[in-house]
Amino acid sequence: MRVRALAALTATALAATALAALPPGGTARAAGTPGDQPLPGYTIQNPPLAPVQVHGAPSRVMQGVHRHAAYDIEVPPHWNGRLAMYAHGYAGQGKVLTVGPPPFGLRQRLLDQGYAWAASSYYDNGYDVRAGVTGTRDLADLFAAKVGRPRQRIILGASMGGHIIGRSIEQYPGYYAGALPMCGVLGDDALFDYFLDYNLVAQDLSGVREYPVTAAYQTTTVPKIEQALGLTGLTPGGPDTANARGGQFRSIMIGRTGGPRPGAEQAFAYWKDFPFTLATPSTPGATLAEYPGQIATNLFTRYAPDRPVEVNRTVQRVRAANPAARLSHRLSQVPLISGRPNVPVLTLHGLGDMFVPFSMEEVYAAETARNHRSGLLVQRAIRTAEHCEFSAAEAGAAWDDLVRWVDTGRRPAGDVTTRPSVVARPDYGCRFSDPAAYAAGTGTRRLFPACP
Repeated sequence: MRVRALAALTATALAATALAALPPGGTARAAGTPGDQPLPGYTIQNPPLAPVQVHGAPSRVMQGVHRHAAYDIEVPPHWNGRLAMYAHGYAGQGKVLTVGPPPFGLRQRLLDQGYAWAASSYYDNGYDVRAGVTGTRDLADLFAAKVGRPRQRIILGASMGGHIIGRSIEQYPGYYAGALPMCGVLGDDALFDYFLDYNLVAQDLSGVREYPVTAAYQTTTVPKIEQALGLTGLTPGGPDTANARGGQFRSIMIGRTGGPRPGAEQAFAYWKDFPFTLATPSTPGATLAEYPGQIATNLFTRYAPDRPVEVNRTVQRVRAANPAARLSHRLSQVPLISGRPNVPVLTLHGLGDMFVPFSMEEVYAAETARNHRSGLLVQRAIRTAEHCEFSAAEAGAAWDDLVRWVDTGRRPAGDVTTRPSVVARPDYGCRFSDPAAYAAGTGTRRLFPACP
């Protein structure tokens, strides 16, 4: 089946190659639009950003619009000549462009250390990684013109910003000196495969099928699926209401999001409803940014466990609707990351995140290993379940360690992500998780057992 499916996928890709060769989403719309204005249909919301005190003196803030994207730039009173570029995550499908400073206490930390920072709204919303890659680079060049050419650039970001980072350091080798992707989509199309898996496997095990989904999927079909699997009343910390098929579904999704690991069952209960909301009816003519699910497929996916239901035999198999985009190595709205970092990369990822799951780290680690680049990658697991849930201590330590690595060449410590037996250990993720955040019971920390 794999050979036949691959042949069909390749044939379809060759027939649709023209789709992958389309120019950037904003190019056609930009004709006649001044660069200091958003593209037609968009508005900008970027209220004044108040300066902060840096060692007793105010920072200097600059805001504006460049190449159809809003930007913020902040420079400390005593700039050290270094620049941090912040890449934000997915901002939804709306038509209002927004921008803001680095989160997790990093704004003040960067300025206190003498770093300037800059962030772009990108010219487009949706899942448009290309807009983030080019917009962040454009803003870094604008910074050089407005403030001065930095002697070093480090790129950091979160969620979709991690996808932007992973592609940016490959798209522009040597332009950035280091990278800090947090909760990042470093597995590129594997994320959208997982969203597809979640819905197709749930449908198969429940016996309630609806793919492609309709407008009634969320309100009518999903409640039937959850009831059939015993998931309706499942809550973190509550009784296990899943029946045999619901338990199989949970085990399969734990496997697809990083494998058995501390807090996985509680994280599944926390996230169980959300992935269903990511299955939406397709819109004819939608761009990749508007409907990234068109690159998803499960043709080659093997699900485990395969009992009590032989899911690999019974599950619906779906080809990628846009195979050309999936197979292309061009800088598209949802581009591939090849796993070829050329600078130090330090990552943070929530162990129980099932929106952008921990498996993204495993995919990226495996790819860098195949390309003999593992020496440039350090990964850290944080015992949280919410998406991008990091304390200032966790993010700050990661930033400081990355900077030290860039400056001295001394590779910092990290977690192993590609050995299932290690990831499954009861104390996995304890090494770099903030004990003070656990003690305070913030966020989802208490979904995990206390670290020894």
